Parts: sequence; C-alpha cells; structure tokens
Amino acid sequence: MCGRFTLILEPAALQEELGLGEVTAEVQSRYNVAPTQPVAVVADPLSRKVELFRWGLIPSWAKDPSIGARMINARSETLREKPSFRTAFARRRCLILADGFYEWRRPADKSAGRSQPYYFQLASGKPFAFAGLWDTWRPAEGEPLQSCTIITCAANELMAPIHERMPVMLDAAHLWAWMDPQAKGDELQGLLQPYPAEQMALHPVSPRVSSPAYDGPECVRPIQLNA
Repeated sequence: MCGRFTLILEPAALQEELGLGEVTAEVQSRYNVAPTQPVAVVADPLSRKVELFRWGLIPSWAKDPSIGARMINARSETLREKPSFRTAFARRRCLILADGFYEWRRPADKSAGRSQPYYFQLASGKPFAFAGLWDTWRPAEGEPLQSCTIITCAANELMAPIHERMPVMLDAAHLWAWMDPQAKGDELQGLLQPYPAEQMALHPVSPRVSSPAYDGPECVRPIQLNA
C-alpha cells in the first residue's frame, strides 16, 4: 500500500519537470502527507491545472464521507471489477503529484520492536505522479468534496524486501498517457506496472515519520540503522 508521501519541490520546478498548468497557491511543500489530508492533483488533461483534493476516495454514491479513510489505495488488478473504482477508472483518472513516499518494514518477530520506515524516490530526485482515480461527493448541505485514491501494484525488486505492494509511479514520459481521454482499458492497464527498480533509491528514516503530526525536513533525512 501507500500510506505516506512527500511533495517538496517548488511549484515552478514541478511545472517545468512535469509539464503542468497553473498550480493553485494552496499547494505547499509537505514532508509527511497522510490520508484524509489535501493532496496536489491534476484531474483535467487539457488545462493540467494542479488542485487540492482530499486523499481517500469518497464515491459519489456514498452515504457517509468517512468511507474515504478506508479507500486511500486501489489495487490495479481489480479496478475494472470493483464498483467503487470501475467508473472512475474509465472516466475520472488523475495524477497525484509527489517526489517520494514512505513504507515500513515490519520485524520478522513482532515482539522484536517497531516497524522501520524507509523513504523511496527516483534516483534522479525528480518529481513524478502516482496514478490515481478521483470522484466528487455531494452532501445534502454544503460544498461538494473532491477526493482521490492512489493505485497500487506488485512491488518491484527494490520494494519487495520492505513491502509486497507499491504505488504506481508515472514519470514525465508516461503520466499524460494515463490522462489521455481516448485511452482504452487494456492500454491503461498496461501503464499500471512496477516502476523500474534500478531507477529508484531508498534509505531508512526516523520512526518519527509514523506520526502524521510530524511534518518537516527531518522526515526524509537518512539515519544509520544498528547492525
């Protein structure tokens, strides 16, 4: 799964690297983005505008928005089967902007201590996008709420020792193919693959990142692990 990530680069750098349109002024650098929080999303492939959506998909038919906390990820293998994702896969795909993400390695012996977080990013340090889906939920009263989910796939060789799943990462060469309104199901499914392990890097980080209240540069700083 993918439960935390970062978006640290300045808007101008994001625009240049990923070919984005206008970036809303509300987008700020984040070192520890957590579920149910606002995330930077591109939902319109024409304007490529960057907006803020809530992380955790709330389907338009949901009775209660609390369902979103349980729908932060969507498995790539079952998108065309699940009612919560089927229509969004066909009509409401999005890009969720990032430049790194965290995953936790659980100890083989659960009594041996807490899980160790690791930070993953492109070896180049460049930003990318998670393949995502979005929807709009309209309450009986109040403003509509736009939300999204991150699609996951099987882990690559770098990720597998830490976790069996990883987010689908799209670099500048592939992200607009995911947003192509003319793309068909099989073509889109072909994009939902593990990112090449040799083009990624990882390092251990402080367990303090496990707290969503902790959001600063120390989150991504490498640490030394005891042998």
